[in-house]
Amino acid sequence: MGTLPNVMALLLDLANILGGLLLAVPLLRSLPTVGTPLGRLTDKISPWAWLVGVLALVTGGYYLLVHLFSGPHLFHFEVVGLAVGVILLWDRLTGRHTPTTPAPGLAPASSAPGGPSAGGSAPGGSGAGGSAPGGSTPGGSAPGGSGPGGGPGPAASVSAPGGQGVLAGRTLILAIFGVIAIVVGLQGFFTPN
Repeated sequence: MGTLPNVMALLLDLANILGGLLLAVPLLRSLPTVGTPLGRLTDKISPWAWLVGVLALVTGGYYLLVHLFSGPHLFHFEVVGLAVGVILLWDRLTGRHTPTTPAPGLAPASSAPGGPSAGGSAPGGSGAGGSAPGGSTPGGSAPGGSGPGGGPGPAASVSAPGGQGVLAGRTLILAIFGVIAIVVGLQGFFTPN
């Protein structure tokens, strides 16, 4: 073929790696040696997460159409790319925030010490247990809202003894999928078209 499929394959792999990195941020920040630098890197590219999502949708959709109509079969690279694109664009498509993007005015659950998961107070809130804007919630609540009984909802990171956030629910699932997307993107670099 020509150079277009090679460029599209490279873009799909890059979209899977960058998108996976953006999705895996809550999990990667907890790594002892590399967590802080990876967190800083993703903080720099997170304003362009929508662009990575669009790139993942376009390249994943291109290969989905190519492989559905001309074969040989559907590959996991494009399925992961489409999923990464939809997840990264979820808040723009639906208006609701994913567990990886904080609601306006809230700090990320996996932020520096003193953030909502460490017992601090979010901007505009009050109280020592970590709070959302407009009130105090016992036990602290993360950007997923609070669940029944005032505790953290399913997308929250729950405070563990010692102030470290423990991932749970949708946040953990998306972070694990992000790691899988990184591996799939790296695999794509070494797999012929």
